[in-house]
Amino acid sequence: MTACPCQSGLDFERCCGPILAGAPAPTALALMRSRYTAYARGDVAHLERTLAPEHRAGFDAADVSAGMRETQWLGLEILDTKDGGTDNSTGIVEFVARFKIQGQIRALHERSRFRRDEANGRWVYVDGETDLRPAKKPGRNNPCPCGSGRKFKQCCGRA
Repeated sequence: MTACPCQSGLDFERCCGPILAGAPAPTALALMRSRYTAYARGDVAHLERTLAPEHRAGFDAADVSAGMRETQWLGLEILDTKDGGTDNSTGIVEFVARFKIQGQIRALHERSRFRRDEANGRWVYVDGETDLRPAKKPGRNNPCPCGSGRKFKQCCGRA
């Protein structure tokens, strides 16, 4: 059993695994978590499949894949949700995703918009308002933001 990268506290097979394998996400939050997991695991196909149809033409799988190879995803923090439940047709998920790229730890703060696709009823990612900034580096003895349970200096803070 492997912990899910989305840091839900569940193992991958009970959390994002089925959604990445093609099962419909029951909520906008579940889709958001699965998209984060797709970035962490390098699943470009899931990112494209769960993108709103009007945005798929501009999706550059090769570019996204190249970015994934350069990025180490460290953790996901859900800040807020609005609607996006099983009885809703739209939803918003606000989150912070932390990652390491070119030796720098960064944080992506986004309010993502989701909707149910009219054609098949599945949740899709529409767009988001983002704020990308350097993340405050954790202290050496602080818990690692990746959720490993180890101290930062013994995990992602290693040189």
